[in-house]
Formats: sequence, C-alpha cells, structure tokens
Amino acid sequence: MSAPAAVRPSAERPHPRSAPRARSVASPSKRTVAVVANASLLLVALCFALPLAWLVFAAFDGASTYQTRLPTEPTLDNFTAVLTPELTFLPMWNSLVISVSTAVLTVVLALLAAYPLSRCQARFTRSFMYVVLFGTCLPITAIMVPVYALFVALHLLDSMVGTVAFLAATSLPVAIYMAKNFMDSVPIELEEAAWMDGASAMRALRTIVVPLMRPGIAVISIYVFFAAWGNFFVPFVLLLSPSKQPAAISIYSFFGQYGTVAYGQLAAFSLIYAVPVIFLYVLVARGIGGSFALAGAVKG
Repeated sequence: MSAPAAVRPSAERPHPRSAPRARSVASPSKRTVAVVANASLLLVALCFALPLAWLVFAAFDGASTYQTRLPTEPTLDNFTAVLTPELTFLPMWNSLVISVSTAVLTVVLALLAAYPLSRCQARFTRSFMYVVLFGTCLPITAIMVPVYALFVALHLLDSMVGTVAFLAATSLPVAIYMAKNFMDSVPIELEEAAWMDGASAMRALRTIVVPLMRPGIAVISIYVFFAAWGNFFVPFVLLLSPSKQPAAISIYSFFGQYGTVAYGQLAAFSLIYAVPVIFLYVLVARGIGGSFALAGAVKG
C-alpha cells in the first residue's frame, strides 16, 4: 500500500485589513475628551480660586479694594482690627454654640425618627417620606412671618434656645431622609441576634446600629453644622441682642453707610470665620476613615 502523498501547506492568505473607522462626534478621541475635561476643570478651579485669592490678598493689604491684586505692603492691621471680643470672639462663640447644639439635636431626633421608618414596614412609610421630601422644598423666607409671630406669642424671641430649636426643625426633613438611607444599609440580622440575646430595640439601636453608621452620622452632622454656621437670615430675625448674635451677622458690620465697605477687615474676618469649618471637616474626615465597613458582618 503506497504512502499517502504529502500535502503541501497552502500559502497563507493575508487577512484583509479592516478599514479604519471614521470618528464621529458620538465617539471622540481620548485626547479630545482629556482636553475638554481638563479645560472644564480648569474653568471651575478658576471660578473658585479668584474669590479665594481676593480674600487672601485683601486680608494682608492695608489699602485693599474690591479688585484682586497683590498687596504692595503686606500688613496684619486688618487682623488686629477684627480680633476683638465684640467683632470676633463673642460672635464666633455664639456661632459655635448654636451650630453644635443644632447638629446634636437634629442628629438625635433624626435617628429616632428614621429607625421605625427603616425597620418597620408600615403603610404610611412611603407617604411620610413624601411629606419629608416636601418639607425640604419649603423656602425659609416663606415661613418666617408666622414663625416670628409664634416666637413673639411664646416669648421665645431673642432666645438662643428657641433659635436652636427652629434651626433643628428646619434641618430635620433632610436629616431624616439621609439617616433612613444610611440606616437601610445596616443589616437587620445583627439586630435580630441582639434581640434574641434579650436586648431591647433602643439598646440595639444604641449599641449596634449607631456605631455601624458612624460615617453617615458624621455626614449628617457636618451638613447640619455647616447649614447652621452659615445661616444669616434666621438669627438676624430671631436674635435681637448683639451679645447673642452669631458671626454670620457680624459680617454685616463691615458694610458701612453710603456703600462704604471695609474690604480688608471683611477679608480678614472671612478667613477667621472659615477656620472652624475647615478644621471640623478635616477632623471628621480623618476620624470616620471612609465608608461603611459591613462586609462580612453577616454570614450567608
């Protein structure tokens, strides 16, 4: 039997090259996307950098104006002029008391209100959340007239306690909504295990839920603190005594009559006014460390 004839390897046919795709507007090149993104970020950075540059330059300029320019003769006279008990120390203390009290009261009430909304499946849960969302849309200026009349009737006008209570009430809708969303991410199986060991619902909330949602509580606290710290309208209407007014109202004292403005002192006070907020943000950001760490908390 003869051996089969050797089969010659056929010459490999070159694969036809695919024609390059025509680029369209819908699929721009990476370089184009990078250029557009960098230009947009640069524009946004300039919008924030120019006002900050004016604050820094004007604070150290003895003859500052509304124009952004380098100080010809840097000086600390503006800081010396504003660092007085009447202009800075007492208003800053009042702002700290009002903001911290508002944040603490709001967080406590928000946690107590969000717990049944997150853990109980009731008929009115969704309707109540819609009411909460509607409360976030109400402008504060629209309700200040009846609130002022109510404070006069209850003898709460020019009271820091009443002001804190009103600021906490206006911050509650957003705080409840945020607290419920953060609380939903905590596994309910951990609470059920605590209930089997004899823990009550409030003890499970205090010892299990609250420690696990510390980043969420920090976010709510920062949000409420910032809102109360920068609030000008509510303390301006409800607090009449200069000794009780916060620093947000003290800024108004740098605007004189007939359009005159002490630009240097205004810039120096603004820098001092921003220090506690920046310090609190850095402190909380380093304290919470990141997001929720619940992976592996519940075994499948």
